[in-house]
Amino acid sequence: MKSLITAVREHDEAASLLAWPGDFDLARGDHVEDVHLASGAALEGFAGDGAGGTFFFCGEGGEERPVLYADSEGGAALVAVGLPELLRLLLVAPWWRDCQTFTAEESRKLAAEYLEDMPDLVPRRDRAAAALGLALAAEGDVLARLREVALGIGKDFTLIFTPEGEPYDPLFEG
Repeated sequence: MKSLITAVREHDEAASLLAWPGDFDLARGDHVEDVHLASGAALEGFAGDGAGGTFFFCGEGGEERPVLYADSEGGAALVAVGLPELLRLLLVAPWWRDCQTFTAEESRKLAAEYLEDMPDLVPRRDRAAAALGLALAAEGDVLARLREVALGIGKDFTLIFTPEGEPYDPLFEG
């Protein structure tokens, strides 16, 4: 079975959509700061965003590992358990960082702004998901899962700024 990272790299339309509006670039896996997990588990940067944020796999294993996102401003949160879940989030709600209440209503308002600039977003998203072999969930379900991961199991994934021994701030408040 081919890895999803390989599939993204091999499918131009999916990679393009994940790059924008998903703000996910596999060529940007280095974080701007020296960081580690408080638990001591392995941390592997594998993608980044345009503002200096980084997506990390946590622990040992492959693409099924938990995914932590750290922005360049000192905020971090566990956002998915496995790469398939992360890509679903990025395809269904690329505005996830602004969804502080995790509701479909909030997401619809944010989506309207994106759809104004990119009216073909939904069919492009559907083609990208099909090319990657991903079944997409409803916005509300994706955001509920983000809430569950970030505010639930994510509490066990504290990112530390190594030089000062200080934890990053949570991206979401519970």
